[in-house]
Amino acid sequence: MRISALWLRELLPLEQSVDDIAHRLTMAGLEVDSIEPAAPAFSGVRVAEIRKCEPHPDADRLQVCQVSVGEAEPLQIVCGAPNARVGLKAPLATVGGALPGDFRIKKAKLRGVASQGMLASARELGLSDDAAGLLELAEDAPVGADLRDYLGLDDQIIDVDLTPNRGDCLSMLGIARELGALLGTKPTAAAPAAVPVSHDHEHDVRLDAGDACPRYLGRVIHGVDAAAATPVWMQERLRRAGIRSLGPVVDVTNYVMLEFGQPMHAFDLARLQGAVRVRWAQGGEQLALLNGETITLDDDSLVIADDGGPLALAGVMGGEPSAVSDVTRDIFLESAFFAPTAIAGRARRYGLHTDSSHRFERGVDPALAEQAIERAAELLMQIAGGEAGPVCRAENSEQLPQPAPITLRAPRVAQMLGADVPNADVVAILGGLGMRVDGPGAGPWQVAVPSHRFDIGLEVDLIEEIARVWGYDRIPSRRPSRPLQMLPQPERHVPRRSIRQLLVARGFQEAVTYSFVEPGLQEALDPEHTALPLANPLSADLSVMRTSLWPGLIAALRRNRNRQHSRVRLFEMGLRFRGALETLEQTPMLGAVVTGAAGPEQWGEAGRSVDFFDLKGDLEAVLDLGGNGEDFSLRAASHPALHPGQSAEILCRGEAVGWIGALHPATAAGLDIDDAVLLLEVELAAVQQAMLPGFRRLSRFPSIRRDLALLVPEATPYAAVQDCVRAAAGNLLQDLMVFDVYQGRGVPEGQRSVGIGLILQDLSRTLTDEDVDAAVASVTGSLQRELDIHLRG
Repeated sequence: MRISALWLRELLPLEQSVDDIAHRLTMAGLEVDSIEPAAPAFSGVRVAEIRKCEPHPDADRLQVCQVSVGEAEPLQIVCGAPNARVGLKAPLATVGGALPGDFRIKKAKLRGVASQGMLASARELGLSDDAAGLLELAEDAPVGADLRDYLGLDDQIIDVDLTPNRGDCLSMLGIARELGALLGTKPTAAAPAAVPVSHDHEHDVRLDAGDACPRYLGRVIHGVDAAAATPVWMQERLRRAGIRSLGPVVDVTNYVMLEFGQPMHAFDLARLQGAVRVRWAQGGEQLALLNGETITLDDDSLVIADDGGPLALAGVMGGEPSAVSDVTRDIFLESAFFAPTAIAGRARRYGLHTDSSHRFERGVDPALAEQAIERAAELLMQIAGGEAGPVCRAENSEQLPQPAPITLRAPRVAQMLGADVPNADVVAILGGLGMRVDGPGAGPWQVAVPSHRFDIGLEVDLIEEIARVWGYDRIPSRRPSRPLQMLPQPERHVPRRSIRQLLVARGFQEAVTYSFVEPGLQEALDPEHTALPLANPLSADLSVMRTSLWPGLIAALRRNRNRQHSRVRLFEMGLRFRGALETLEQTPMLGAVVTGAAGPEQWGEAGRSVDFFDLKGDLEAVLDLGGNGEDFSLRAASHPALHPGQSAEILCRGEAVGWIGALHPATAAGLDIDDAVLLLEVELAAVQQAMLPGFRRLSRFPSIRRDLALLVPEATPYAAVQDCVRAAAGNLLQDLMVFDVYQGRGVPEGQRSVGIGLILQDLSRTLTDEDVDAAVASVTGSLQRELDIHLRG
């Protein structure tokens, strides 16, 4: 919200400097982003009147003007502006003056004719981008006056960044009301008086969506000169608020919106067909908007319509077919209250954001509609003439906001703030904010909240208001007095911190990605699950909820690769979302993605690319954190996004809890990734399960190692070999390892040589050769019987 300091001083008696005002607003929660001058620096520019115009003797597009600046003799000015004419009052940069950019005005000759200054456009003065002609001033502008004084250009603009709950401050009167409460003064502006009614023409107004629009006011004004010029003072106030002048009718509605905070709209009465209705759109209806776009309406969009169809997108933007033009003579002025829930998100859905939607989404005081329509009619008739009719009214009073009184307790104020605010100050602060306070001096009080404060509904909201106005800086800082206690830490649970530390130690970096992802990437990586679409996405690239962590991790991997990072190792812990909105399942997951070299670049050994077994090792390290790694296993399976020969399901006690594998080559090619990419995803609940720590006695007796060279069929997974060996060796087997895998000469086709080491040990005695031989014989016998695995000769 851009605030003119001069306009603010007209509404509120202020002696404070602009910097002090900005500080007060910021400390009260209305953060000031910047303070900037209303106009760039220039000097020597005066209000001038053109008394005479003659063609330049040597240039078709130039005129030689005699210009008065209130002195005895007029000045001769050579001017090429198309709107230069006798009687026009415009800015004149006199000799010795300076325009923005330190452009000095000197006596000059243009095509042989002397010029004693320069008539200026708004662009040359730095007031706007309009360079089509001279800046036309009002007919009653005092000739010879300094332009800066006449237009009040020695003004400052305070840019306030309002939070969404403070829609009541999206107006000059709202800011004045807030600042008055902070300073203990009241705004001087009075409510607008009713304009005289000159005719009895009413236009029929009907509410077909009374819950979304409980109040709709309209007024017919005949005989308006829509081509009249908007006064310079109004154009200036609009410009300082960041709004371009578009003609008297639109300018008046915008001005009233800035002044009161009530968005308004004007229709060309001659273009209306039948009654004006406030209704929900019928799906598929189209509306040509004022910005030149044509939109197809959804059935939950609120519209203003007549018998011919939609006229405007309610609370957002008007339509082109019913727009006011320069030839408009009769208008229908609209001032309405729309429920915030009926407007919220609609503008964004159609790619729009307007001053009107910005206000209605946050909440507009329902009591403002009548004041605004009176003020707009008054200003419009002053500027463009016309005769006003009676106010046309349609209301659904049951649906209007009805603020209920709130009970406020003095002890609760002290408890919440940690400070003793005097009761008299509490009552004064709330009264200064426009609230009615009833009750004894020491409380409790019954507080009636004004209709413009949508954000106040609970006792804590009132306490927040007291803190803001009384001053956050007056609240003392105190240490918490509540005793601290140690919370139990379950031993059967692996904390996320431990998982993070392990993965970081293994060279990973943690990623935090959006929970919403690009639909195409989501479909490519998890086609078996339908993603939940967002009703109001941030962008088309972030429009569905993720059903897996992989889309976000792959997107992060691509960003890193595009920035010359060839070795990427990322992990993430977050939620995946599966199912419809009503039955949405949110499951915490651990995901990881790796690509590039297996290890950092070094001179000691040759580099190699990361493979399936590297990521499998990282997974096993994570699963071993809980001491129950043997509960997990991998089962070869196919996944649409993974390589058919390099993918496996992760099982926990036989139940599927995740996937690991290489990205499918076709998917990688579609994502423009030319290196191998390995992925894993596993449910965090399974990973965080831990075995209860227990004592295990260490043996005092030596261990014995026996190595076996086995001929294993290629189709037999090592997990089956491992399970068979452990079952056959019994309690003597303390550890089992693979130290060699070989295929080639000397090994029959379709088999591979696998070298395994058995570590055997007993807790009560030293093992004899007979004990070890018996255990080895049991192992080899079981392997031969169950898996057709033989010792290599």
